[in-house]
Amino acid sequence: MGHARITLLILFVTLGLAVAGCGGDDDTTAAGTTTADATGAGDGTTLKGTVGPGFDISVDGTDSLTAGSYTLVVDDKASIHNFHLTGPGGIEVTTDVAAEGEETFELELVAGEYRFICDPHASSMNGTFTVG
Repeated sequence: MGHARITLLILFVTLGLAVAGCGGDDDTTAAGTTTADATGAGDGTTLKGTVGPGFDISVDGTDSLTAGSYTLVVDDKASIHNFHLTGPGGIEVTTDVAAEGEETFELELVAGEYRFICDPHASSMNGTFTVG
């Protein structure tokens, strides 16, 4: 997948409000496995990735995901970290270590386990989620 950037503020706000409207509390375990009350069913659902400013990395909106099209919006909050997602179907997207800010990726997720890491700190900044 390419590093497509979507900078339309209206689209982002609309999608963000739709995901926020699902409600519930997010919970990230020490290992970085993320669960959320939002259920993704593909077809344009937005997942929210965050890395930094401390040594935290997470993906919200990954509970009960099914195969389909997703938008991943990564908020990179530190110039010493990056966000790197890999998984089945050839998924491999990454932000630059030195860069900060939001980056958007369009993904076609298939069933299986996906791994996200910060490359410079992979032993302590990592997590997984599963698509059913």
